[in-house]
Amino acid sequence: MAAGSLSSEQLTNYFLRRIDQLDRNGPRVNSVIELNPEALAIARALDDERRTKGPRGPLHGVPVLIKDNIATHDRMQTTAGSLALAGSIGPKDAFIVARLRAAGAVLLGKTNLSEWANFRGNRSISGWSGRGGLTRNPHMLDRSTSGSSAGSGAAVAADFCSVAVGTETDGSIVSPASYCGIVGLKPTVGLLSRSGIIPISSTQDTAGPMTRTVADAAALLGAMTGIDSADAASANSNAALATQDFTRFLDPAALKGARIGVARNFFGWHRRIDVVMEAALKILREQGAELVDPASLPARTSLGDAEYQLMLYEFKAGLNAYFASLGDAAPVKSLAELIAFNERNSDRELKFFGQETLIEAEAKGPLTEARYLEAVAKARKWARDDGIDALMDQHRLDALVAPTTGPAHALELLSGDRGFGGSSSYAAVAGYPAITLPAGTIFGLPMGLTFFGRSWSEGRLIGLAHAFELAANARRSPKFLPSFDERLDG
Repeated sequence: MAAGSLSSEQLTNYFLRRIDQLDRNGPRVNSVIELNPEALAIARALDDERRTKGPRGPLHGVPVLIKDNIATHDRMQTTAGSLALAGSIGPKDAFIVARLRAAGAVLLGKTNLSEWANFRGNRSISGWSGRGGLTRNPHMLDRSTSGSSAGSGAAVAADFCSVAVGTETDGSIVSPASYCGIVGLKPTVGLLSRSGIIPISSTQDTAGPMTRTVADAAALLGAMTGIDSADAASANSNAALATQDFTRFLDPAALKGARIGVARNFFGWHRRIDVVMEAALKILREQGAELVDPASLPARTSLGDAEYQLMLYEFKAGLNAYFASLGDAAPVKSLAELIAFNERNSDRELKFFGQETLIEAEAKGPLTEARYLEAVAKARKWARDDGIDALMDQHRLDALVAPTTGPAHALELLSGDRGFGGSSSYAAVAGYPAITLPAGTIFGLPMGLTFFGRSWSEGRLIGLAHAFELAANARRSPKFLPSFDERLDG
């Protein structure tokens, strides 16, 4: 684009054609829930602006897909995948959407997701929503994308956009990024505003980049930052990072001399996963990192159900506030009305799994209740004081590493998700940053390695991940295989 050999209109048209051929037809990945009817017009206007005024920055004219729980005030709906919000238009752009528009991005469309960001009921199916149906993994179509940012992960892997935006409460960026073989960056809570994003947990929610390279993630992250007084976490965040250019941390030598803890808690899920991870650790050593191995975190048993309890309380409060922000035009106006809608439309909304989580949340009281306050304190102590902070202080670490999750599990609409496990909870509960990127494959299915660490350490993690990415060269383009093939070299 800088050289003038490619226009935003041409690039946007390329993605629109590819979505038509491979997402809506052909293998039917089904990652894009809605296209922006104004995308081409926006691209043409940005091409004109580039010619007359020059680019606004690295995202000028770049087509971006965003998850369908992030509000846009345009002709696209914002539904979190639920039929209960069908037709709902955001009263204004989410803060990060406004930042993307200001950076010159082309909003190409919305991506499918696990309905209500995978906070609805037992035996949930990642990548399925009542409105959007089921998103499939472009590497093997009979495999899960994980979730909840399923569509964003699949679309980036399948080359349906330049970059995408997902959201995470616990694992919803890093897990689908790992399953789909891309980069996923979950920032420190507060680095990106949550205003206009349909919530689960005010303690843990954040948006974040989902991209094919660490460099793209760094550029996209910087475009979305900014202090937002409407979001308490953003208003009280590290102001020095609010206008940060994260691409300056892209250092190919960042691993040299870095002290990295190996979170052995997350090894041993499967011998083939361990083979991929040991190869990744070997690369870290070869690039000059000093590994502290093992560097074990406290067992999840000491957390108990504190994370789940705080989510239940915060979901009810946050969702009711979001419904109220929609005004009189809101299709449903409370969590109670949502539950009733699902019951009335059980043939479409509850045909595969239920809404037990919504019902539990509705039973919760206000955020002043002792059980909620105790859960928040217990979760933070486990993840921060006794967890990441304590371990990094003890060993003087720059970061921790762990397998993100296992390879993609088979899709099963009746029994639901059944993966190997994941390492996302420590960074998620702490509200700290994490970045996953491809580390290898198992029978053609991607495997991700996660770097995570202290709050506001995005720059350091980006540098470490970039250096590993260059050395490992592990990302593979999907082949849209119909099913698992044991003949593939793992």
